Amino acid sequence: MSSPSHSHRSPSREQLGLLLGFVGVAIFGGTLPATRIAVAAIDPLALTAMRTAIAGICALALLLILRRPLPPRTLWRQIAITAVCVVVLFPFLMALALQTVDASHGGVVLGVLPIATALAAVLIAHERPKALFWIASLAGAAIVIAFALRQGGGSFVTGDLLLFAAVAAAAAGYAMSGRLTSSMPGWEVISWVLVMSLPFALPAAVLTMPADLAAIPLKPAMLKIWLAVLYVALFSQWIGFFAWNAGLAMGGIARVSQMQLLQPFITFVLAALFNDEAITLQIVLFAAAVVASVAISSRVRAKQAR
Repeated sequence: MSSPSHSHRSPSREQLGLLLGFVGVAIFGGTLPATRIAVAAIDPLALTAMRTAIAGICALALLLILRRPLPPRTLWRQIAITAVCVVVLFPFLMALALQTVDASHGGVVLGVLPIATALAAVLIAHERPKALFWIASLAGAAIVIAFALRQGGGSFVTGDLLLFAAVAAAAAGYAMSGRLTSSMPGWEVISWVLVMSLPFALPAAVLTMPADLAAIPLKPAMLKIWLAVLYVALFSQWIGFFAWNAGLAMGGIARVSQMQLLQPFITFVLAALFNDEAITLQIVLFAAAVVASVAISSRVRAKQAR
C-alpha cells in the first residue's frame, strides 16, 4: 500500500531536497569570504555581536508573526549550549582567525567540520562506529594538520589554532542542535537559539559597535563591508539553516548531507571572486583529500545507522 505514495514522493521531493541542500551549502560556503571582508574594518567581537543581534531580531519577529509557542523548559539548557557554540564561539573564533589567514585556507581547515560533527554526535549518542569510520576521520584530521603545517612553514599559526577551536565549537553545537530537531523544526531551532542570545547580543553590539558608525560614508568599499555583515547575519547565521534543514527533511539526511562535500570548493570560488585570493593547486588537492575522507566516514556511518 505504501509503494504508490513512495513512488510519488521520491522523484520530485528528493530532488527538491537536494536542491535546497545545495542552496544551504552555497550560503554557508560564502561565510568565510564574507567574514574576511567584514573583519577588515570591524572588530571580530563587534562582528559576532552584530550578526547575532541582527539575526536574532529577525528571528524574533518571525516567531511572533507565526505565533510559535516557547520551547519546553526542559529544552532550554540544550538551546543555551547550542547558542554558546554556534552563535558565540564559532563565529567569534572564525572571525579572529580570518584576520591572519585567507578564506581559502579556512575553507580547507573547516572542510573537516562534518567529521568533527559526526564525532561529537557519536559521543553524545554513545554510538560505536566501525573501524573504517575512525580511520577515515583520523585521516581527514591528519590531512588538515599537514596542510596547516605546510602553509605555516612547519608550525601552526595562530589562525590555525583558532580555526581548530572553531571546528570543535561548531561540531558540539551542530550535534546538540541535531538533537533539538527531534522536538521542533530546524528553522525554529536556530530561531530560538538566536532569540535566547538576544539579551546578551544586543548590549554587546551597542558596546562594541564602532563609535563613528553613523558618520561612515557609504562609499563602495564600505558598502561592501556592510553587505558582508548583513550576509553573515541574515544568511550564514539564520536563513542558510532554513534551506539546509528543509533539504535534509525532504531529501533524506544520508543523501543531502553529501552536498556538504562541495562547500570548500564553493568557498574557493567566492574567495577568488570577492577576496582576490589566489587558489593554488596545493589548496585544491588538500581540499579534495579532506573531502574524500569526509565522504568515506559519512558513508560508513550512514550505512551503519541504516
